Amino acid sequence: MAENMDAKIVIIGCGIAGIAAAQRLIESGFTNVRILEATGRSGGRIKSSRLGNAVIEIGAAFIHGPSEENPVFCLARDYDLLDPKALTPENQAVDVEEYPPLVPNWFTSSGQKVSPETMEPALELFHELVGNTPQSKTHKKRSWPTVGDFIKSEVRRRTAKRWKNKDKVSRRLLLGAISTMMKEECCSSATHSMEELDLVGFSMYQSIKGVDCTFPSGTESLISSLMSELPADLVSYSRPVRCIHWSNSESGVNAVTVECEDGQRISADHVIVTVSLGYLKKHHSTLFSPALPDQKLQSIQKIGFGTCDKIHVEFESPWWDADCEIIYLVWDDEEDISDHVSDISKTWIRKISSFTVVTPSERGNHVLCGWISGHEAEHMETLPEEEVRRCITELIHTFTGDHTITPKTIVCTRWFHDPWTLGSYCHPVISCSAQDFKNMMEPLPKRGKKQPLQVLFAGEATHPFYYSSLHGALLSGQREADRLIAHYS
Repeated sequence: MAENMDAKIVIIGCGIAGIAAAQRLIESGFTNVRILEATGRSGGRIKSSRLGNAVIEIGAAFIHGPSEENPVFCLARDYDLLDPKALTPENQAVDVEEYPPLVPNWFTSSGQKVSPETMEPALELFHELVGNTPQSKTHKKRSWPTVGDFIKSEVRRRTAKRWKNKDKVSRRLLLGAISTMMKEECCSSATHSMEELDLVGFSMYQSIKGVDCTFPSGTESLISSLMSELPADLVSYSRPVRCIHWSNSESGVNAVTVECEDGQRISADHVIVTVSLGYLKKHHSTLFSPALPDQKLQSIQKIGFGTCDKIHVEFESPWWDADCEIIYLVWDDEEDISDHVSDISKTWIRKISSFTVVTPSERGNHVLCGWISGHEAEHMETLPEEEVRRCITELIHTFTGDHTITPKTIVCTRWFHDPWTLGSYCHPVISCSAQDFKNMMEPLPKRGKKQPLQVLFAGEATHPFYYSSLHGALLSGQREADRLIAHYS
């Protein structure tokens, strides 16, 4: 293999997929690897910041399934980036299926705080339905084309029996809570509505055991640790790529040329593209010459890519319980289960269904993180900060009934308007299948050509069952590095 160690490999994008690919190649002895990064920093959709004394995550926040199977967990553990609780065997053994057991506070839009016991039937039913969506192609497709249709019709069917002895007010409140959970689930999938998610496709995602955990010093600490092991001159920052010229013909040394925005042309044997699916959707026609094959183009269109934003809010003092980890907001008038609003410009704020309590790094630090997805999130991004603050203040007054509560500072994320990501992460929309994710992974040109593996693809939207996750992105980068290593061995 030694004679091919100087193969020129260019990686586009210095997010976790690009970094993982570079690390794997360099460890295997490749000497001619470089990363081109459009922005001035590493990390891509991983970005940590501070609000007061708290670490806040602008991008990826959780290790989903922190246990041995998860490579992000293993790295975080080896770099000593986790707190002791996340490392306990008990924590790693729990199978939460995406639902970490958080201590909730529930508030309603009539300004009442409701006990968790009262709301438990709604949570229980919702998790039961989401955890058991029909998985096979055998269910009657026509009855429920989407996850949203399935949940709505099953809630109606099952509550008619289960909740028939509850009074009207309790029933209405529980149905409102189902709407709250639907909106929260929209954030998990970065979708506008659960009615956009394919019912069969939804079960392609696989969860790993372990109770979700975070990085106490910020997810970016993982990026810093990984980067510290790479050669200092590996990354060229602020170097956007205009076009990747690849060759569909049989001949050619240095089969690929990467043309940068500044006019520089870099010849390479292989290019690993790790840009977001949002970026591919918008720019594929100019980013590749010749154009991508139809099969790949169709899959780029068929996999959904949506927005999940966060609104971090700092307060002088907490208005939630000391042990509270999540605050749920239930609108009294949403018994017709709905996970999106009818008039976005007027009522976008209703899409925020929950606030998670940001673990304070020191005393006297009170920060919440509100979650919002879909077109409502995209609209929020266009508003001046003062307007967002006004709406958040009004929202909290409505739900607590306490008009003295005032946010100190707010920080909003704006992933939809970020020109390099154009959204947050992917999800399976109607008629999207496992084959689409496989098509995303296919290198160019097609197998059988004399110059194989000119262009390879990595990133969360190229992982068939860990898409939308940190570990999916990392594994995809390692996968493409391994493809090249195998090619030369």
